[in-house]
Amino acid sequence: MTRGADFAGECAHIAIMSHNITLTASAAKHLNALSQEAGHPIMLRVLVEGGGCSGFQYVLDLTDTANADESEIAFDGATALVDEISAPLMAGSIIDYVEELVGSQFKILNPLAVASCGCGTSFSL
Repeated sequence: MTRGADFAGECAHIAIMSHNITLTASAAKHLNALSQEAGHPIMLRVLVEGGGCSGFQYVLDLTDTANADESEIAFDGATALVDEISAPLMAGSIIDYVEELVGSQFKILNPLAVASCGCGTSFSL
């Protein structure tokens, strides 16, 4: 599925949490499917680290435990985790899951990013 005009409609079905970071229905559906396959809840951890070709990079990891310094972003039974250092760098971001011809992946749509790398995981503010 590609993101296009229907993406705006899907955004009406997102949960707004800390720093207005949101999780889409598509991301929640995929996390719920991963959890069902694993037989226990699986959460998506999103970190921002220095590095990459644009200055900052996202580090995405699947986990079954949250750290004390992480905020939970929940929607439809699924949870993403963002730590207190990364959250301000992601303010207003949308955590999505996209399926395209080249593959499927979690994708961060960050309104604070002024430039990004072609890989989609590196950005600058």
